[in-house]
Amino acid sequence: MRRRHLLPLFAAPAVITRASAQGRPITLVVPYAAGGGTDIVGREFAPLFMEALGQNVVIENRGGAAGHVGAVSVSRARPDGTTLLFAVSTNIVVNPHLQRNDRVDLSTTLAPVAKASSYQYVLVIDPRVQATTLRELIVAGKAPGARFTYSSAGVGSNNHLAGLLFSEAAGVEMEHISYRGTAPALQDVVGGRVTMNFSSPPPAVPLARDGRLRAIAVTGERRLPSLPDVPTLSEAGLPGIVILGWHGIFAPAGVPEAEMDRLEAAANKAIRDPRFARSLERDGLELAAERPRAEFAREIKEEYAFWGRKARELDLKAE
Repeated sequence: MRRRHLLPLFAAPAVITRASAQGRPITLVVPYAAGGGTDIVGREFAPLFMEALGQNVVIENRGGAAGHVGAVSVSRARPDGTTLLFAVSTNIVVNPHLQRNDRVDLSTTLAPVAKASSYQYVLVIDPRVQATTLRELIVAGKAPGARFTYSSAGVGSNNHLAGLLFSEAAGVEMEHISYRGTAPALQDVVGGRVTMNFSSPPPAVPLARDGRLRAIAVTGERRLPSLPDVPTLSEAGLPGIVILGWHGIFAPAGVPEAEMDRLEAAANKAIRDPRFARSLERDGLELAAERPRAEFAREIKEEYAFWGRKARELDLKAE
């Protein structure tokens, strides 16, 4: 089985307050547009994190370059624990390999605090496409004159890499169209301007349920409880293709160990809160297995090395 871990618009800052909070507020940077999957999960995590910390949390959407702009800004922030990143895997282990002018190794300039969730992707298409199954979609994509497109949050984003892997496995040529976030990328599928998107579940599931998108397959090893009638890629005719991602919390490298310990403890308390688990289940995500941050760091270094080789193999470059 080939397993691929996709390590996947600006908005006014949303301030989550608490009367008893003390100390300087923490800025939690979400490196994508508001309304996308990372933003949704980050906003579900933030109030629980705030409760565990006992200080205010400010969410800031800082998009651009498939999340690279926001991630690099956190890597260059003062290492005092007041600026953190709520990232998807691709921000850390893929995007740095694609930048021509800003080759920052985020696997070393950012320090992992905790892994929050793991998830698969949902292949959603414009309902006007004459296909209701994966096999029909592939046949339509191979037909003479077919012009399939897929949207993403930018070169190197989770949506982009999932689309590349699907195109290779299915033998369907597709044009990639880049956006500043998953939310606008999905909206152009809804509007019929793009054929498909590989989305994280939070923004895609509601659109599929109300018929504005058609969910064709999911990319994990088992079906999503939130979309029980939608088969996996393997069930639908592409055996052995599993595409997964994760969310994690990161600090700038150099934050004192005592502060990292405090942040890690509070993050894990928030992640293990039953309210967060219910939110993830509703969104179609799963809790990440609890592990020490040092183990998470080793996992990141392995994935970073893998995607460095893959980026060269696919000749991936940021636009």
